[in-house]
Amino acid sequence: MSSPLRTDILTITLNPAVDLATSAAEVLPELKLRCTHPQVDPGGGGINVARAVRLLGGQATALLAIGGTTGARLLELLTLEGVPTVAFQGPGETRQSLSVTETASGLQYRFVMPGPDWTAADVAQALRSVDRSATDGTLVILSGSQPPGVAKEFRSLLAEHVTDRGAKLIVDTSGPALHALARAPRAAIDTLRMDDAEAEELAGRPLPLREDSAAFARALAARGVARQVIVARGPDGSVLSTHEASWHCAGAEVEVISKVGAGDSFVGGYALARARDATLDDALRYGVAAASAACATEATRLCDREATEALLSACAITRL
Repeated sequence: MSSPLRTDILTITLNPAVDLATSAAEVLPELKLRCTHPQVDPGGGGINVARAVRLLGGQATALLAIGGTTGARLLELLTLEGVPTVAFQGPGETRQSLSVTETASGLQYRFVMPGPDWTAADVAQALRSVDRSATDGTLVILSGSQPPGVAKEFRSLLAEHVTDRGAKLIVDTSGPALHALARAPRAAIDTLRMDDAEAEELAGRPLPLREDSAAFARALAARGVARQVIVARGPDGSVLSTHEASWHCAGAEVEVISKVGAGDSFVGGYALARARDATLDDALRYGVAAASAACATEATRLCDREATEALLSACAITRL
């Protein structure tokens, strides 16, 4: 496996994938569907964040578990893109995912595989890799799904390791793992991000207005769940709250071609801005611009620097 690498931004992907994107005239049952040549990309939340950082002119190291021939292909793809990696041996074979766009309707169908089962020994190996790669001031980003067998408390355990090394942890999560974080606040979490549906599920009530999302996020920050809490509101942009202040940033109006990768582009833009000592509102705005840029690209393509910076002026920040 590759050697530890010190870095300002370290992304963690426990359940990476090789992503295939193609299109067919129609998606119908039972028939053989004639598809276009697939686009093949490295995938998984943390990997896509690292790729977005590079496309925006920065550099992040992707720490990931790999297995089998698909894992080797994944490392090859990342090398070709110029993304530095810290890879460790995971269980089983690295998964694949497939997205198919139906050209007749414009609808996109996304098929996501679960990935191999993990054991406690695999989790321990992942944490050792983090310990060797994170240092004082590193922004550690955990994004993407957890493999089967990894406990929902993993993010809390990771937070303890990050604290011990003076690093900052950014978490983009959902489901049981998000609920576990909300129940047991950890001072090490710098930023917690979720989308509006996840926020409403966690709150147990609708959050129809920006002010509702901001108040909920501010309450989480006040409880110590994270220093900053971000709620992504889809076409309505994103809200960021600390325990004492909130901002909303509207997304730029673009023709939406594919939303795949928009969330990872947001996290990449936000993290890169933070690594460059931007203020919280400017980091929020840069993340929203990156997400808007990603929505205007095809298939699994992410944001790029030129498009993101061109959209910045259209992403209006409002203090709530």
